[in-house]
Amino acid sequence: MATTRNVAVFVGSLRKASLNRKVALALAALAPPTLKLSIVEIGDLPLFNEDWEANPPKNVVDLKATIQAADAVLFVTPEYNRSVPGVLKNAIDVASRPYGKSAWNGKPGAVVSASPGAIGGFGANNHLRQSFVFLNVPMLPHEAYLGNAHTLFDDAGKLTNESTKEFLTKFLARFATWIESNIAT
Repeated sequence: MATTRNVAVFVGSLRKASLNRKVALALAALAPPTLKLSIVEIGDLPLFNEDWEANPPKNVVDLKATIQAADAVLFVTPEYNRSVPGVLKNAIDVASRPYGKSAWNGKPGAVVSASPGAIGGFGANNHLRQSFVFLNVPMLPHEAYLGNAHTLFDDAGKLTNESTKEFLTKFLARFATWIESNIAT
């Protein structure tokens, strides 16, 4: 019997009705039974400050514990100015510190980026991958960009585009395999 893997999902947009939150919810609904995807809220994290590294705020401690308890991490993000949204970069930074005690270390990961534009958040996707090389997060080599994402959902926020559902289902199957082949033992 296959083990169910817990995946911590980080959404790079704080807006309730953001396209990327809709994508994250769609991914959770499409996930195979071997993956349980749970969104981790990052909007209330303080900006990283090395002064509190030795005694971090409770929500930073809680974030690191959530990541450490997860089997894998998934990032669903828009692109802001050809890069990673500040809120997501901050979450990555606070959970990676102090140096040598990163919560991300060894967690298999993947990125899905979505945008109303044609290139689907390529810049953010690429920048996240660069950060995770340094943080020792083995990233799924398959890339997922959803361009024109505003056309993929109905007014209730439900993913209605069948080819996108098929693409994301295959992406999640690859991610499940990636997790099993990269899980820290």
